[in-house]
Amino acid sequence: MATDPAALTYLALGDSYTIGEGVGSGERWPVRLTLALREEGVPLEFPRTLATTGWTTDELSSAMDAAVPPLGHYDFVSLLIGVNNQYRGRSAADYRGEFQELLRRAIGLARGRADRVLVLSIPDWGVTPFCTAAGDRDPATVARELDGYNTIAAGLCAQHGVAFVDITGVSRERGGETSMLVDDGLHPSAAMYELWARQALPVARRLLATP
Repeated sequence: MATDPAALTYLALGDSYTIGEGVGSGERWPVRLTLALREEGVPLEFPRTLATTGWTTDELSSAMDAAVPPLGHYDFVSLLIGVNNQYRGRSAADYRGEFQELLRRAIGLARGRADRVLVLSIPDWGVTPFCTAAGDRDPATVARELDGYNTIAAGLCAQHGVAFVDITGVSRERGGETSMLVDDGLHPSAAMYELWARQALPVARRLLATP
């Protein structure tokens, strides 16, 4: 329940990158983004988070159907999903259809306001030590496939009037640094999530400034 009648509600949808595998709940990027906005005077509630490590687009959709309590309507919705589709070798065509449906659902959950939905691009896990150690994964192939997924997502966001923030670049520039990873050598650390939140901040600020 909101304690401030003016507070804006927030739903964060995703996978391990949203739930923050390996970091504390206060270090997830949606929480860091919320804190930054609150510091600027935006009365945003801490997010309801629907995300689990390993989820693909279809698994997130199923979880949305089964959510307890059921999902309602929110003033702000974020979505970051798709890395596990790529990891499991799912086709780009499947991703297109499933991501578009998730985008439509996110807009509906935002009371039909596409201008209150924020999508983050999929980061490139191919630069991490986990990928190198796996031996059976080619970083260049991972990058190429994720670029394809992100091109699809960016195009669908443009088509639906949804804001798209590219965090893939910073993930490639710094995602292999020890300080940017938790102990598994794959998932981002709080320091990386802070970088994502900083990139999302000006876009989220603009979206939430619109009555």
